[in-house]
Amino acid sequence: MKNVHEPTYSFVILTLVLIVVNTIIARLCVIALPGGIGGISTLYFAVAFMIIFTLWFGAYGAIAAYAGTLIGSGLLSTNATIPAGVAIYWSIAGLLQVLIPLVALRTFEVDLNLENRRDWTLLLLFGVLINNVVGAAWGAYTLALGNVIASSEIGSVFSLWLIGNIIVTILIVPLALRHFTPKVRKSKFFVKYYWE
Repeated sequence: MKNVHEPTYSFVILTLVLIVVNTIIARLCVIALPGGIGGISTLYFAVAFMIIFTLWFGAYGAIAAYAGTLIGSGLLSTNATIPAGVAIYWSIAGLLQVLIPLVALRTFEVDLNLENRRDWTLLLLFGVLINNVVGAAWGAYTLALGNVIASSEIGSVFSLWLIGNIIVTILIVPLALRHFTPKVRKSKFFVKYYWE
């Protein structure tokens, strides 16, 4: 019989802690590295940590990524003037940027220790490139849809978002996974699939 831990209150606490951490990191990115167009951060390093947390803690990390993006970059944002209604669907960009690598890496049974070329390639493809293209497209389009930016600025926001996120994810995610996954895997909070 498969040994599966039952989600308990400790995973609720973990999710809440991750929401707070993601919110703080997201807020710091918006304050310290504003991009000007639509108030997005030039180097939104929060996305790298959200991806890492989601790969380690499954759907709990994904929930925290959405909430952290919504609160830290959306609702608390003073320089971007993103209305709350827009922030709710704009923040889905953060969710997409973590769900794509989670689903792909679980589907292809990638070892997060990244000990072979296949695992590195799949991480780079789904955890650095595709997820950031989708997130940048969603984010730029929804900012225009919410009248936060002009339609003519979609391309500029998309490019800034994409380039910045690729830089931070390629620098942080592989290194953190390679060096810290063995320690995290030993904890009771490591989630091998999505919820278990």
